[in-house]
Amino acid sequence: MTKKEKAIELHDKRFNCCQAVACAFCEESGIDEQILFKAGEGFGLGMGCMEGTCGALSGAIMLAGLKNSDGNVDAPATKADTYKLSKELLNRFQEKTGSTVCKELKGVETGKMLCSCPDCIRAAVETVEEVLGL
Repeated sequence: MTKKEKAIELHDKRFNCCQAVACAFCEESGIDEQILFKAGEGFGLGMGCMEGTCGALSGAIMLAGLKNSDGNVDAPATKADTYKLSKELLNRFQEKTGSTVCKELKGVETGKMLCSCPDCIRAAVETVEEVLGL
């Protein structure tokens, strides 16, 4: 099963978009599925009930930190590199979907959907594979 298929399967099980993307990479991230599920719960429905960043993209960016951070809480040395990875994830996701904002992707104000939730999930997973090599 591909990561895209796994993420869609999780979304079909009622995981939100962030949870579906992040949890599809549990093994690679070394983080327990339940922990990623809990951490991603607030990022569903596009932060702030469709007002903000797409949950699928949020899941991808969570994975950037999990992969790249040195975890040094006293003197973190990896933030700049993680920010660069996050920016690359955001740019590629936007190229694939047309936006990074949930309500724009869903066409809430325009009536024109740019990208469905399943397609946003697929785009986020593909972007994680490309940028993070997971």
